[in-house]
Amino acid sequence: MAVDVRLRDVETGDLPVLYRQQLDPEATQMASFPPRDWEAFEAHWTKLLADPALIKKTILAGEEIAGHLSIFEMSGEMEVGYWIGREHWGKGIATRALQLFLQSSTVRPLCAHVARHNVASIRVLEKCGFTVVGEGKGSVRGQEVDEVVLALGVD
Repeated sequence: MAVDVRLRDVETGDLPVLYRQQLDPEATQMASFPPRDWEAFEAHWTKLLADPALIKKTILAGEEIAGHLSIFEMSGEMEVGYWIGREHWGKGIATRALQLFLQSSTVRPLCAHVARHNVASIRVLEKCGFTVVGEGKGSVRGQEVDEVVLALGVD
């Protein structure tokens, strides 16, 4: 049975669930993205929620918060990013959520930087029309990451 996936604006009440999801050691290893403590997480999200130029959505699987998606500028490029709670992996939720997100957003071109070993995330992006356009080394809060760069809407 397919899970009903919906998107809505991120609300401050979502933050405790999103915080717990980004603490998961397996998820942080998969994403090569170190977790933030509550104070840093809350400060980061307070800034994001106050910025009307950023697109940020909560992913709902049924009535559960499954994660979030966002579009943001980084180094002059528009980036898409998402985080799915591990309990929701392998159910098609990330792919469906990204499809819905891309249907509702006209921002193009879009890039995504993904840890090379995060094969599942690369596959989600490819299913949604992204193609690999590069690879190299990235940096996430001072941590070097081998990454793959994917893009959508690039000529």
